[in-house]
Parts: sequence; structure tokens; C-alpha cells
Amino acid sequence: MATVTLKGNEINTLGNLPEIGNNMPNFNLVKNDLSELSNSDLEGKKVVYNIFPSVDTGTCAASARRFNQEASSLENTTVVCVSRDLPFAQKRFCGAEGINDVIMASDYKNGDFGKSLGVIFTDGPLNALLSRSVIVVNENGKIIFTEQVAETAEEPNYEAALAALK
Repeated sequence: MATVTLKGNEINTLGNLPEIGNNMPNFNLVKNDLSELSNSDLEGKKVVYNIFPSVDTGTCAASARRFNQEASSLENTTVVCVSRDLPFAQKRFCGAEGINDVIMASDYKNGDFGKSLGVIFTDGPLNALLSRSVIVVNENGKIIFTEQVAETAEEPNYEAALAALK
């Protein structure tokens, strides 16, 4: 279990992020066109997983915007933004924000993505949503960077995540 804060109040997650050097756990997510996204769809690419509670919060929206801006300049790299929002909400958000360089994916069906990474909140006002985290994976599916943001209301360390890709 990891402990982070939301506006200074402690909240807990199901577990801890996987260790650097481990393989990214297998997953199935739902994209905003209702098709599935799994590890096999991303084989051979570097992947930045931008994980957050909901696109309907300012900080989550800001991280999706920032990674969308960065994504177009990254060679052989895909950015996947993951939340438990319904795919319809993700699609609405992307349309309103002009976000088209990242893949939005939802863990709404069973939470297996969040469970396998230990990032599902287990208490507090965000209970059952995903903790703000970034995981970077290399072309071989190995985890090369992780960050679980200590204060949920703050943005991740974009520079450190992007530097891991080089």
C-alpha cells in the first residue's frame, strides 16, 4: 500500500508501483471509440502511461494536455492516458480540448489495470479511482521510469518522465 495526499489529507492505494526493470503487467483497457487496447497493441514502442483520477479535474486535464503537446515530437513513442472515466467522457474531453496525439483509455470495466499496478485508491474521496502516476516503458515492455505523485492535486514531473525516453 502506498500513501499519498489529496489537498494535504492522506489517502491510500491498493499497492505500490511496479519496480523499474519489471515487465509492464498485461492489461485490457477501453479506448474512447470502445475498442480494446492491450499490451500487444503497443509492442515495439516506447510508452508513457499518464495515469490519473479523472479528466474532469483541472490537474488531470492539464497532464493530458501537456503529454498531448509532447507526444507529437517523441520518436517511436505512444502516450496512453488512463483513468476510470467512461470512454464517452474521455472522447468528449478530447474533442473539446483538441487532444489527438495521445490514446485515451479507460479502466472502468473491472479496474484490472489499476489493480495490477497498485494505483487504485482504497479510501478517501477518490476511492476506486486511479492515483496520479506516470509509468514509462521501453520498446521491450520493461518499465524504465515510475512516479506516483505524492500530492494528488499536483502535476507529475514531466521532464523526468520524458528524460527516461532518451
